[in-house]
Amino acid sequence: MPRRKVTLAYMSNKSERKISFNKRKKGLIKKASELCTLCAIDGCAIIYSPFESQPEVWPSPEETASVLSRYNSLPEIEQTRYMTNLESFTKQRLEKVKKDLHRLQIENKRKEVKCFMYKCMAGIKKPEEFDMTNADVMRSVMEETTTALNSRMRE
Repeated sequence: MPRRKVTLAYMSNKSERKISFNKRKKGLIKKASELCTLCAIDGCAIIYSPFESQPEVWPSPEETASVLSRYNSLPEIEQTRYMTNLESFTKQRLEKVKKDLHRLQIENKRKEVKCFMYKCMAGIKKPEEFDMTNADVMRSVMEETTTALNSRMRE
């Protein structure tokens, strides 16, 4: 699958680009260090720059070589186990959004039925106006409300 090129606003001033690069590089190395420390893992970073003749290697060339050697010695299936591409990421995200939507639809239906129930008790609506396709939801809401009321009365 071809890589997509991300286009960001380009800084035309070379000195501004270098300043921004150095700040971001420092932040990236700090985050890598924190991740390794907090999670007790080995990690490394190799950062190439048009501003320097040699790449920045963190934490050191020896430790980076050790981490890369261990990674390269893994079978390919292990190396790519947790990698994801845009398509699979989008599918995972879509599934999560669908589950969230379903949960919210159920929650909204319960709230609508509860509101209808209270309007009936207030005399604003008539029970005959109730849509019987929501009978299971109404039963559940009524049981929940009755349980809550009984609990309050006992207190």
